[in-house]
Amino acid sequence: MFALPLVARRALLAAGVAVFTLPAVAQTPIKFQLDWRFEGPAALFLASDVKGHYKAAGLNVTIDAGNGSGGTVQRVASGTYDMGFADLAALMEFHANNPDAPNKPVAVMMVYNNTPAAVLALKKSGIKSPADLSGKKLGAPVFDAGRRGWPIFAKANGVQNVTWTSMDPPLRETMLARGDVDAITGFSFTSLLNLEARNVKAEDVVVLPYASNGVKLYGNVIIASPKLIKENPAAVKAFLAAFTKGAKEVMANPDASIEYVKARDGIINVELEKRRLRMAIDAVVASPDARAEGFGVAVPGRLALMASQVSDAFATKTRVDAGAVWSDAYLPSKAELNVLPAARK
Repeated sequence: MFALPLVARRALLAAGVAVFTLPAVAQTPIKFQLDWRFEGPAALFLASDVKGHYKAAGLNVTIDAGNGSGGTVQRVASGTYDMGFADLAALMEFHANNPDAPNKPVAVMMVYNNTPAAVLALKKSGIKSPADLSGKKLGAPVFDAGRRGWPIFAKANGVQNVTWTSMDPPLRETMLARGDVDAITGFSFTSLLNLEARNVKAEDVVVLPYASNGVKLYGNVIIASPKLIKENPAAVKAFLAAFTKGAKEVMANPDASIEYVKARDGIINVELEKRRLRMAIDAVVASPDARAEGFGVAVPGRLALMASQVSDAFATKTRVDAGAVWSDAYLPSKAELNVLPAARK
């Protein structure tokens, strides 16, 4: 038995032929939260919804915007969401600071092989390299990933005696543009475009990515609740397989994929979000490290080093157990994970 296309059913009905419709197959509901607003990179997740990949995998996926990785980790831990997208460092911190928590989320797929964190400064400040940051005034929200991981960047580059100014996220780039701080930390593909929106030309900005300056932290991962993993591991596998299909299509044609984002937030600047998505793909999804290691996976040695660095930099209550925060048991096959676009020459 199979379901007939709508045109065929209408033709049979017109001819007086009885048509029997099969009952709809029950689908597993999955509540998923992003790390941030509906911006360019969200297309990686929205594509599989629009194109029906989640549905074809037997899932009814609801995707909501987030307000930071820490919040996403908390909401998956609480059971409010089944899965989410969050910074691996934030997940590690939650594990190490809540050793007795009954529902610690687990990372099940690597998406941002490198942290998007970067230091940004105006060229007129005279800052050209990490060494020039010693003694400077830096600014970022207190929960910013780059600020939280600053001790790792500072140690790798011998930077000393910086002072920090805290602000809400919308003020970060404004304060740099008007000279209230010497430099800021933020996601490279977010802060650079936000500076441009404040009439700062890209050529007037110095960008010092953590990944290019001795910091090999992993970035954002897909996380799943222990409850979902225990009760329905097949749903976790199905989600990752469906997501991978959509992500491959987005990376093959990123500009067209911004329409999926616009459908969720009609006031976005389409051209800006096209650039943001392309920058994110180049910098952290299809980065040289991702090409060397493979999409979706984590290398044990690098993961263990990050666990140690996060334990030290975040001064966690207990040491991060790399084996507890990560599982590759639900990943698609190596062939299915071969999704990265050809490297640009």
